[in-house]
Amino acid sequence: MNFSLNHIYCDFLFLFSYKYNGDKMIFTKMIKKIRWVNIVMTMIVIAIVLRLAYSQFIAYEEISLKAIESWQRGFPLEAARGKIYDSQNKILVDNLTTSSLIVVPSQIKDPVNTAYHLSKILNCDEKKMLEKIQKKVSVERIQPEGRQLHEDKAYQIDKLKLPGVYLVQDTLRYYPHKNYLAQTLGFVGIDNQGLVGLELKYDEYLSGVNGSINYYMNAKSQNLNIYPAEYNYPTNGMDIELTIDTRVQDVVERELNNAYQTYNPDSILALAMNPKTGQILAMCSKPDFDPNDYKNADSEIYNRNLPIWKSYEPGSTFKILTFSAALNEKLFDMDKDTYYDKGYEIVKGARIKSWKKGGHGLQTFREVLQNSSNPGFVEIGRRLGKDKLYQYVQDFGLNKKTGVDLTGESSGIMFSYDKFNEVEQATVAFGQGISITPIQLVRAVCACVNGGYLYKPYIVNKIIDSKTHEVIVDNKKQLVRQVISEETSKQVRDALEGVVTDGGGKNAYIDGYRIGGKTGTAQRAINGTYAGNGYILSFIGIAPIDDPEIVLYLAMDNPKNCVQYGGTTAAPIARKIFVDVLPALGVKKVKSQREKAYVWTDIPTFKVENYVGLTKKDVKNENYGFEFIGEGDYVIDQLPRVGERIDAGKKVKIMLGNKENIR
Repeated sequence: MNFSLNHIYCDFLFLFSYKYNGDKMIFTKMIKKIRWVNIVMTMIVIAIVLRLAYSQFIAYEEISLKAIESWQRGFPLEAARGKIYDSQNKILVDNLTTSSLIVVPSQIKDPVNTAYHLSKILNCDEKKMLEKIQKKVSVERIQPEGRQLHEDKAYQIDKLKLPGVYLVQDTLRYYPHKNYLAQTLGFVGIDNQGLVGLELKYDEYLSGVNGSINYYMNAKSQNLNIYPAEYNYPTNGMDIELTIDTRVQDVVERELNNAYQTYNPDSILALAMNPKTGQILAMCSKPDFDPNDYKNADSEIYNRNLPIWKSYEPGSTFKILTFSAALNEKLFDMDKDTYYDKGYEIVKGARIKSWKKGGHGLQTFREVLQNSSNPGFVEIGRRLGKDKLYQYVQDFGLNKKTGVDLTGESSGIMFSYDKFNEVEQATVAFGQGISITPIQLVRAVCACVNGGYLYKPYIVNKIIDSKTHEVIVDNKKQLVRQVISEETSKQVRDALEGVVTDGGGKNAYIDGYRIGGKTGTAQRAINGTYAGNGYILSFIGIAPIDDPEIVLYLAMDNPKNCVQYGGTTAAPIARKIFVDVLPALGVKKVKSQREKAYVWTDIPTFKVENYVGLTKKDVKNENYGFEFIGEGDYVIDQLPRVGERIDAGKKVKIMLGNKENIR
């Protein structure tokens, strides 16, 4: 019994001790856990506090900006491209303010109805419109159909007051003179990016920086009035001033349009350059297009600016360069040395004929140029020799691009030196077998008449900040090299004046203006062989020849219903251009000049006498007639003026009035 009680007591003590000690261990563990929880919680609280402090005091601006950006809806404002002017400050390319369509999909309450109305106004597919206005974006620009809207369409959309539909400011490139200078100016795409011509070449300057109107909306696209709308002004592009002179370009455009309608050529082109600087005064080619409607134009027309792109045999206009090179090398005296043109020359078995059957007979070398004698130029080519002729072709810049600041320039085609043998040497001397562009030829001829200096041609005169009017880029003439001496150039000018007074260029002669020039009649090469019909008729003129201000080149490819000679068809067109351009440029008439040599086919001209102050019955002349205008017995004015020339049989306009009206 005692054993049992002791045993039980011992067991109780053991169990009590175990229980006590076990609870103590559990309690201790619990305390430790609580401590760790407290530590962790304290750390979390500290982290939250630090994070809040960081957000409130350090990263406040960044976080606030991100929040605002999530609420912000930006409506773009298109920047206007820079304007393009001519050298006389006449606008050639402008901008029109227009509207474009933008939608906020989350604000559109009835997408089907909205798509229906918009598609009807914009003449586009309703399903595609529905897809655009249901996009999961904050703002969607509807393009291309919603860009640069016509005024009446913008009005129709605005009148509907459709939720989520907005009209924003846009700009439309505008060419006020339509086809005028079209290939040179080029055009822009729907996003006002330059695609062709000067618009492409100078796109980085002409392009502006777009602006925006920023509104603030919540997730339901409701306006947040606590934030006012922001207006970021667009920055317009820079303006460009060209070397193009509309006093010249206007006349060139008019005469080329007339010639294109009259002769129906495959193409016609003209290029005018200031020989003292390399500035392009006018550039034109037909057929052309309206840049305002370029989408309906032929890409072959707007991608080919013929004065810099078209490459062909220049024909006899090239003889100016050969003649200049030979004079510079002192290979002949053009007035003393002679050449007998029997009608042909034989070169390596090839018979090279003169255009005149039987040839021109004995000529001075001045007359070789005036008569455009191919055999005579074969002889000049022989005297120059392979090395010299080839070197002058390179020196005149005919073996590579001129570097004019326009897109689409070609480089022409010239024989390699190894293939430049006797026959090639002979034909190149008179402009056959070499293919060059009009701008290459004009630049080279400028060097022949300006003292021998070859300049890099350019068409952009200045680039101007449209806001401050500060000149950012001011282009100047760039001398490449001197090709011939000033003395040689003086002789060349004298010889070229003789071509107009006594040679094939007589149809470019203008009373009171000293004109020099050279005609060209070149065979058309198609796929490497000469075409059986049609020619490229051309004329290059220099005026005034004693102090050149302008070099004008004109060429027609395969004109119809005309005499196929440059002197009979192209030269008269150039004359019409010079008649209006020279007075516009301030070139004064001279009192004396070389008389034009007449042949039996030419119409003689006579100087007009002074009739002002005479009575009507005293107005008489056997060489020309009269047209009386007005009433009265006395002559108070007349046209043409005294001393000007008039073709035989033409009429002088006589203005009649009273004696007291005489000036």
